[in-house]
Amino acid sequence: MAGALQDDMDDDGGFNPEINTTPLVDVMLVLLVIFIITVPAIQHSVKIDLPHAAAQQDNKPPVAVDLALDNVGHLHWDDRDISDSELPALIAEAAARQPVPELHLRAQRDTPYEKVVQVMAAAQNGGLEKIGFVTQALTP
Repeated sequence: MAGALQDDMDDDGGFNPEINTTPLVDVMLVLLVIFIITVPAIQHSVKIDLPHAAAQQDNKPPVAVDLALDNVGHLHWDDRDISDSELPALIAEAAARQPVPELHLRAQRDTPYEKVVQVMAAAQNGGLEKIGFVTQALTP
């Protein structure tokens, strides 16, 4: 009789080797719904007729004025020496040109910063708004 009770317990509460597929099916259905919703959004495209440019590229380099400062503060306007008093007149003359040229400012490494700032302020007050700093690579 004890053997009969043992067999009854194995049938009701024993180990069941089958896999429960319900959670797997639930996950697969959720993924299927997500893909059904997102795939049309990914493949959706709007066709636009973009305009074609017919203008030719302007190959002219921009007009520029070179202004160099050496380490003692002397000015060089387009490779000619100028004094501090000549600078505002040259800046005003350059600002009156059409198109307004860019100012390419070069300064040596040991030029006083105060002098560079004074030249930049004079250029801005004179009407030259585009100022670029030109540097050169150090040679060994």
